[in-house]
Amino acid sequence: MADPQEVLSRRVQSALGAAFGPEYGDTDPVIRPSQFADYQANAALALAKRLGRKPREVSAAIMEHLDVADVCSAVEVSGPGFINLTLRDDWISGRTRELLDDERLGVPAQERRTIPLDYSAPNVAKEMHVGHLRTTVVGDSLARTLEFLGHHVIRQNHIGDWGTPFGMLIEHLLEVGEDSPEAGLLTTDPNAFYQAARTKFDSSGPGPEEFAARARRRVVALQGGDGETLRLWNKLVGLSKVYFNKVYAKLGVTLTDDDLAGESTYNDLLADVCDELEAKGIAEISDGALCVFLDGFTGREGRPVPLIVRKSDGGYGYATTDLATVRYRVDDLKADRILYVVGAPQAMHFKMVWAAAREAGWLPDSVETTHVQIGNVLGADGKILRTRSGAPVRLMALLDEAVERAAAVVRENRPDLGEEEQAEIARQVGIGAVKYADLSVAHDTEYTFDFDRMLALTGNTGPYLQYAQARIRSIFRKGGLSPEGARADIAVGHGAERALALKLLEFGPVVAQVGDLLQPHRLSSYLFELAQSLTAFYEHCPVLSAATGAERESRLTLIALALRVLVQGLDLLGVEAPEHM
Repeated sequence: MADPQEVLSRRVQSALGAAFGPEYGDTDPVIRPSQFADYQANAALALAKRLGRKPREVSAAIMEHLDVADVCSAVEVSGPGFINLTLRDDWISGRTRELLDDERLGVPAQERRTIPLDYSAPNVAKEMHVGHLRTTVVGDSLARTLEFLGHHVIRQNHIGDWGTPFGMLIEHLLEVGEDSPEAGLLTTDPNAFYQAARTKFDSSGPGPEEFAARARRRVVALQGGDGETLRLWNKLVGLSKVYFNKVYAKLGVTLTDDDLAGESTYNDLLADVCDELEAKGIAEISDGALCVFLDGFTGREGRPVPLIVRKSDGGYGYATTDLATVRYRVDDLKADRILYVVGAPQAMHFKMVWAAAREAGWLPDSVETTHVQIGNVLGADGKILRTRSGAPVRLMALLDEAVERAAAVVRENRPDLGEEEQAEIARQVGIGAVKYADLSVAHDTEYTFDFDRMLALTGNTGPYLQYAQARIRSIFRKGGLSPEGARADIAVGHGAERALALKLLEFGPVVAQVGDLLQPHRLSSYLFELAQSLTAFYEHCPVLSAATGAERESRLTLIALALRVLVQGLDLLGVEAPEHM
């Protein structure tokens, strides 16, 4: 086992059981990093009152039964009862060297669970904007991480592909021609197509053959399953898929057409959802609409807030589709855990949907549902990032600008590289900078979008981490060596070597924590700290010019392991690792 914290936790727990009885054997030993040693066991302070003894007496009793001679070089009680634990250098060396032979780099393989993961969710015939960035990037990182931990992740791209707007979109498609340049805008500039249809609809006269009237009839035909209308609808969806895939390819995320599970997927299930809720007495008619009233959900003056599952005109809304979605993911996908990477404003909606689904028996207590809340992306003015005209920033335009800015930096710093290689590095750095800036902050908080900060080679940025791994590659190139060939024993005689090795041993626990807590920013923070440890290591520990051959081989092996951890960690974030910077 490579995780020092876990090893020490088990040893201290064993001592607790031996000192105070088996009922104390599963007590949290409260192992934490310490500024006075490598780690500190703080259990005595919490146990003192329970045992009716002084904390230092409790610590002394733990020490009498603590067997860590093979792991620790020093163990001592300090302060009010802390147990300071300093790891043996040879133990650190051995565990670090074991990581080199572990293809998982110390990341545990967790008990496999089936996890439908709902993220991205753009709308057909509409352009993806900066608001889609975070749900797409955070969702994709969670998918990568949970899969690496051994889970069966089912990506669910819940696109908006159904509803009343499709009446006007289909009529507009018929007017401009299915194969016209205007129709082609759906693959490059969907907003232009949508706005043209909307303008026609809003300016249409009241006559039965006017655009708006035809659009409304087309909605009825679509919902009724008319064959020709469905064919045209499929054409719209197909053109939008081309656009979505361009964005996903540019962004470097793992979503494909196989992951599409839009609103239309559940259309045939909506009537049954309503019928069953009504039959079970969970839903009732209120002001002509079918509503679910749930305990604990009230608005102003304590009035109950309804979850409307069928509108007064007979139509269905988001709540109906989301209830059908829950039912499908439990019954058909056999979900153990369902994750929704969606904007924070939807929190109350999801709570109500899940409460209704549990009351209906569609969502058993054994299935965990989690809303991974996504905060806003802000501009320099502290408001939601928009263009000067007030429109949402187009995601593709933002990504293109990131790459262009990165290209200018690469051309200036690496004129020795060919244009093709410069362009590839610019793509990797520009896209990586945008994604990392998002993933380096807690997903439920807001952050300010700032290209200059994102693309900086210093500080907690994507380029800084990309440079950290590229620098390791350059050391091996300079020495005419391959990182894969570095297989020596690892010595940690110098403090910087020791600190770097200890940081590498933290990788597995951090990845497991990201999967458990659904917080990619914890991995970002770890990788930044690892890169800082590397910087300190280089300042004090020459590699190619080390004093002895053994020292050189040890340090090469240590940074080869750091390279693997950096590349794997960046990959879990969805950030590429360039060969050169």
